Amino acid sequence: MSAGLTGTACTAGSTAAVGGGEDTLAVGFTAEPQNLDFTTTDGAAIPQALLYNVYEGLVKLDANAEIVPLLAESWTVNADRTVYDFQLREGVRFGNGAPFTAEDVKFSVERVKSEWTVSLKSKMDVVDHVEVVGPTHARVVLSRPSNAWLFDMAGRVGAMFSPTGVADLANSPVGTGPYEVAQRRRGDSIVLRANPDYWGRAPEYRTVVLKYYKDPTAMSNALLSNGIDVISSITAPDAIPQFERDTRFTVLQGTTNGEVVLAYNNARPPLDDVRVRRALTLAVNREALLTTAWAGRGTLIGSMVPPTDPWYEDLSGHYPYDPGRARALLAEAGQPTPTLRLRVPNLPYAVSAAQVVASELGKVGVTVAIEPLDFPAVWLQQVFTDHDYDLSIIQHVEARDITTFGRPSYYWGYDNPRVRDLLAAADTGTRREQVAAMREVARTITEDAAANWLFLFPNVVAAKKKVTGLTPNQVSESFDLTGLGRAR
Repeated sequence: MSAGLTGTACTAGSTAAVGGGEDTLAVGFTAEPQNLDFTTTDGAAIPQALLYNVYEGLVKLDANAEIVPLLAESWTVNADRTVYDFQLREGVRFGNGAPFTAEDVKFSVERVKSEWTVSLKSKMDVVDHVEVVGPTHARVVLSRPSNAWLFDMAGRVGAMFSPTGVADLANSPVGTGPYEVAQRRRGDSIVLRANPDYWGRAPEYRTVVLKYYKDPTAMSNALLSNGIDVISSITAPDAIPQFERDTRFTVLQGTTNGEVVLAYNNARPPLDDVRVRRALTLAVNREALLTTAWAGRGTLIGSMVPPTDPWYEDLSGHYPYDPGRARALLAEAGQPTPTLRLRVPNLPYAVSAAQVVASELGKVGVTVAIEPLDFPAVWLQQVFTDHDYDLSIIQHVEARDITTFGRPSYYWGYDNPRVRDLLAAADTGTRREQVAAMREVARTITEDAAANWLFLFPNVVAAKKKVTGLTPNQVSESFDLTGLGRAR
């Protein structure tokens, strides 16, 4: 499942090695996909590379997180909000030449429920059935109203597939998008080539090299030395000032959906005791952590809600830094000196934050053993899938992922029937009822210290001045290449 694509070798990220010239763009990333199949592999790295670029859905999120048409030209919803009629674009073809029709909508939506194995597949549970009304008319019938469903269709679960293109998704993705995967070198890069038969506007860059760096300093040096043209998201804040001072580069800073979370294994002692979780939360000075781990550039949050969500409210002050109260709660819980494993992905922000967390918890009597794990493969298997951890630190980038606290089987191990009821009410209610219920969910998981929300990851992009169309906010799972251009 993780075998790389075959192809002629190229120099790592070198624009000259993939054709060079103005038609080529090289973009640096930190987390490399372990394969190219997001239907069976969790994590953000695959949709970051492929969503909107290789795979398209009926709808997408624009730069303001608004739902806009993509493969569907338009849609209507019936009065009780359970029947969606999509009018599809004509003349769309998959990369293998197969035409895109309503049959593919039915195949793709139903395949999420029958064939996908990742945690996100539950987002399609609300679908009752899909009808092919005509070649360009697909009807999706829900079992109940859902405020989340169309929004979710703008993410990876909404990607459209052809029955003729799913034989080897891990290595050979087939979508309708402006790019096709031309080459993959494990541990190095993915090369995207423009789809010559794309239905929409041809992309400005005919070749895009997605270049992967485990070392943030190496990625910064690559931009400085013309090895790449863009850093998709700077992960070493110390590097930012040099790009801000250098007139060759543009630096954009915005926000993301990426909550950096100190995860607690709620299902495992002693973290199944709310007093212990509250103590750990009180013991970490998140403002100092943000300064140390990210030069103060992120945003402090108090729950799993970024400011761009409609139900955001500032809960960052709910657990003020209070090591004295933390020690008292640990003693009250009969756990004055617990020993915990902090298993983190070997990503710069996570390792930096882990060192601060371990130091802070040590001050209140908690012994923390930091265990860096290779990301994504080892972390996803051992922590996310096997739940073999006490504490972890990871950036959760999926939009509106507060709903994961309604799934007891999720790696948090958090089980609160009231939260599940509130999430259900939010999904079926009016807009006003949705906002009220979601705010109550956020307050409840905060009060329960279901996790410790350290900060919201900033989106800091550095690029050569010639690259245009970059947006300051990262609101979808995709690093969307479709709007990029070049200065004339």
